[in-house]
Amino acid sequence: MTDQTDLQGRQTLKASESVVVDLSDYRHAKDPLPVTFHRRELDQILWVYGRMVGEGEWRDYALDHMRDKAVFSVFKRSGEQPLYRVEKVPKLAAKQGAYAVVNTHGMILKRGHELPQVLKVFDKLLKVVKS
Repeated sequence: MTDQTDLQGRQTLKASESVVVDLSDYRHAKDPLPVTFHRRELDQILWVYGRMVGEGEWRDYALDHMRDKAVFSVFKRSGEQPLYRVEKVPKLAAKQGAYAVVNTHGMILKRGHELPQVLKVFDKLLKVVKS
């Protein structure tokens, strides 16, 4: 074997035919970055989580970052299905709102454009108890 046989099947680009590709465009086309929660969003979610842990209602959580959405799941016990999921879906930001709280059965409890408003679903209402 000689080097000539290896080069016969290849086509080479001349200097005038070179193609310049923007690295960020290449990365987004090849493998888009997953959707994530920003630091302030995580602070708001973790504040509610800490309050509910203090009340003894929640015990564990999980974070999932996927291509189309980010999910913060909360559990009563780690071996079970999540009690609630706080989801961020940027594709729905212009329509229904990017944030949603979903229960175990998949029912959307609250959806909106602002995370603090959506997280108010976890606020407990004070009730007057007559004795």
